[in-house]
Amino acid sequence: MSDFGWREATRIIILLFMTLLILLPLSAAVLAGFKTQGDLATNPFWFPREWYSEFYAQIIADPTFWTYLWNSLFISIVTTVITVIVASMAAFVFAHIRFFGSEYIFGYLLMGLMFPFAAAIIPLFIKVRDFGLLDTPWGVIVPQVAFGLAFSVLLFRTFFDDMPKELFEAARVDGCGYTRFYLMFTLPLSMPIVATVATFIFTGSWNNYLLPLIMLNSREVYTWPLGMLQFQGEFIVEWNKVLAFVTLSLAPAIVFFLVAQKYIVAGLTGGAVKG
Repeated sequence: MSDFGWREATRIIILLFMTLLILLPLSAAVLAGFKTQGDLATNPFWFPREWYSEFYAQIIADPTFWTYLWNSLFISIVTTVITVIVASMAAFVFAHIRFFGSEYIFGYLLMGLMFPFAAAIIPLFIKVRDFGLLDTPWGVIVPQVAFGLAFSVLLFRTFFDDMPKELFEAARVDGCGYTRFYLMFTLPLSMPIVATVATFIFTGSWNNYLLPLIMLNSREVYTWPLGMLQFQGEFIVEWNKVLAFVTLSLAPAIVFFLVAQKYIVAGLTGGAVKG
């Protein structure tokens, strides 16, 4: 076998191994929702000995399940919209307007990528408490927007820098200002990167567990990831229902990611306009 054949075979084996690492826990979680506690304890990774669909049915029939769904949708959508708007405007300024200290401000903004979210959870909790946002959706939305800006601005600016400067110069000659150019030219031509950033922010917000756990106390404002707490008692944890709930909570994010996958690739690999 040639060197190219060995490299190709090695690449396929590695990809299959990584796929197995991802699909095995996901499939185990899906199948666990059809098992009893005893079957799950003795047979965690294989098909159920008897299929029980009532665990999924009980969760879907529970009104609190749909309350958690609405809370997660509201927080994720508002977080995504605010982050996309603020990050795209900031990136437009960094890409097209040169002013004193712009690179220092941009570098300071990117320092947010160096700190893990969990490292700031205590001062973040104190600040959210001082603003009176505890136990409200905004106590989760505002920190998520703040921590998502650095990554979003970086992606937007990289994309905006690839756009031809001649387009902006021609618009300036016709009397088009920065605001009009941003609204009428930059955003319509930037749909791939907008979809990319929106997908990352939405899925990150949807799956966020730590921040809602710290900021939310009332079950009325719980998100989907926190909904699994209802199956954890003082002496026993209903793991089959927990994993069924996890499966249902992950499904919308996975579907959203698969639908937007082509936009993510387009947004990360190139610009909408080639100079």
